[in-house]
Amino acid sequence: MAGAGFWDNQERAQAVVGELKSLRAVVVPLQEALSAEEEIGVLLEFLEQGEGSPSDIQAAIDDLQQRVEELELRAMLNGPHDAAGALLSVHARDGGVDANDWAAMLLEMYINWARRHDYDVELIDRQENEEAGITQATIAVRGPMAYGYLKGEEGMHRLVRISPFNAEGKRQTSFAAVDVSPEISDAVEVEIDENEVREDTYRASGAGGQHVNKTDSAVRLTHIPTGVVVQCQSERSQHKNRAQAWKMLRARLARIEEERREEEQMAKYKSKVRQKGFGSQIRNYFLHPDQRVKDARTGYLQTSFHSVMDGDIQGFLDEYLRWRMAQQEEEREAHESTTD
Repeated sequence: MAGAGFWDNQERAQAVVGELKSLRAVVVPLQEALSAEEEIGVLLEFLEQGEGSPSDIQAAIDDLQQRVEELELRAMLNGPHDAAGALLSVHARDGGVDANDWAAMLLEMYINWARRHDYDVELIDRQENEEAGITQATIAVRGPMAYGYLKGEEGMHRLVRISPFNAEGKRQTSFAAVDVSPEISDAVEVEIDENEVREDTYRASGAGGQHVNKTDSAVRLTHIPTGVVVQCQSERSQHKNRAQAWKMLRARLARIEEERREEEQMAKYKSKVRQKGFGSQIRNYFLHPDQRVKDARTGYLQTSFHSVMDGDIQGFLDEYLRWRMAQQEEEREAHESTTD
């Protein structure tokens, strides 16, 4: 990074900076854990000499145990794209206007989580609903292991609350789907036949006024064999939006390939973003009759709905990693017993 000309190629420079952050995210906590272990040894020597107290040693051991658990969790982020940034999309599903509002709330939740962890967030696409909330939106979350942490968020998210859009104050259930793909670099090869991709252009939506886009600068790409659709309208230039849309398409297809490999190794969990309605959700959020958020896969529960909306979702992400590791271990043991 200190070399001459390093910053001449901004895209390449940013990729190297991102790689450095990912390496530091592992190396620095490991160094801190090793230092904590050495500190415990020193405290034990002091205790043998009649100095210090057992409570100090216990506190140091508890601290080291927490550091080691965090390192073990990071060790689970060993997928082919786990170190990459994440392209996260939120789509309103069943529930009418409440679903649109819920989708906007979820989007803000992920943005809040990213900011809590010093990740960079870029809005790629946002389709507003006329009455409230959004129809869909896509953000890029960039930082160490962003995709590794967020990929478990893919699926249906269900909200139960008293509807603010219902004059009778009735309880409403609404759904929003989350889709997560790795933001892969151009160096990663993803074969796409351009003849199998349909491109549509349209006017980017906006609030109006002098800055409203009067040209068809927004780009939508449809991969015909898979039905994958991506779109981008964040830039004023159609050329830039097209480049970003192709990058998003490559990311989505890379994710599909990753899932295909996983399915060859183990039974894929059933909570997929393509499912709709009751029984398909990966997580339930309640504001009525009480406040709680519970993951349908891991059973992890938080009793403060608003803290979750403020981005306090790391517990859910960590528990998913543990749950996924347990699933893999069960599948491995089942496979070994079958082959034996």
